[in-house]
Amino acid sequence: MSSEIRAGIAGGAGYTGGETLRLLLRHPRVRVAFVHSSSHAGEPVTTVHSDLLGMDDLRFSAEISEDIDVLFLCLGHGQSQKFLQDNHLPAGIKIIDLSQDFRLNSPEEHPFVYGLTEAFREQIAATQAVANPGCFATCIQLGLLPLAAAGALPAEVHISAITGSTGAGQGLSRTSHFSWRSGNIAVYKPFQHQHLGEIRRTLASLQPGYEGALHFVPYRGAFPRGIFASQYLKTSLSAEQAEQLFNEYYRTSPFVHLSANNPDMKQVVNTNNAVLHVEKHGDYLLILSAVDNLLKGASGQAVQNMNVMFGLPEDEGLQLKAVVF
Repeated sequence: MSSEIRAGIAGGAGYTGGETLRLLLRHPRVRVAFVHSSSHAGEPVTTVHSDLLGMDDLRFSAEISEDIDVLFLCLGHGQSQKFLQDNHLPAGIKIIDLSQDFRLNSPEEHPFVYGLTEAFREQIAATQAVANPGCFATCIQLGLLPLAAAGALPAEVHISAITGSTGAGQGLSRTSHFSWRSGNIAVYKPFQHQHLGEIRRTLASLQPGYEGALHFVPYRGAFPRGIFASQYLKTSLSAEQAEQLFNEYYRTSPFVHLSANNPDMKQVVNTNNAVLHVEKHGDYLLILSAVDNLLKGASGQAVQNMNVMFGLPEDEGLQLKAVVF
């Protein structure tokens, strides 16, 4: 590997494209070779991502360069698969896809590893292609991985989680308008959210044969970014045993932090961190988890996976601080 990683971004005009670009521009080992957008070709990236003003003079490109080491696919769901079919990339280019296209199924020419670093770090380090997990899936799985790895998941898990408006993407819809979101809250896709498939597969890979029921109710919240999840399940573990289990599992994970106190979402917004909290109530273990849906739930995790794929320190370029005021 050369000292400089040349990176390209396809789908650079969306939320995840902008966040990936923001992180890569500040990464000490990365040079951004191009930011692809067919709808904004030729325009400065700051016409869409005004937060990058003064950081770089990049322009959106209509062309894809093959002179890169890694390509981030920040395209809409269903578009990444088409992109790879239309653009036959050299075998040496690593691919990190942020859509849901390859989380459950991989094409033969690009076998993807599921990119939940805290569960599949060794596999990610050895692969050429990563399918980044979904944002809800990341937040929920981080709260369950230690239990699954210990074979301690029960037959039922009850999950409630709320996400900000950026979780719906940059495209306009009725439920993303300010007049609808402001001061509002709503349930959507109860018990049938698309991220459940990837969650179940991960849990079964850590706790073989696990087919427990995941009762997931997702909410839309009146805030821009972040996910807060609460999960509860029956267990014979004591509070002390559960804390020990979580601390040991995440001992080598730089972005997952177990809090002694009930966390809040502002602790993680604008960071690649996940904050977890566990407490026992009678026979039930309550697990609280919070992530930034655009960072640990998307672009930050993608850069974290890039670091692992290139043998860099996992947290390089990702030392971000939350803005709590």
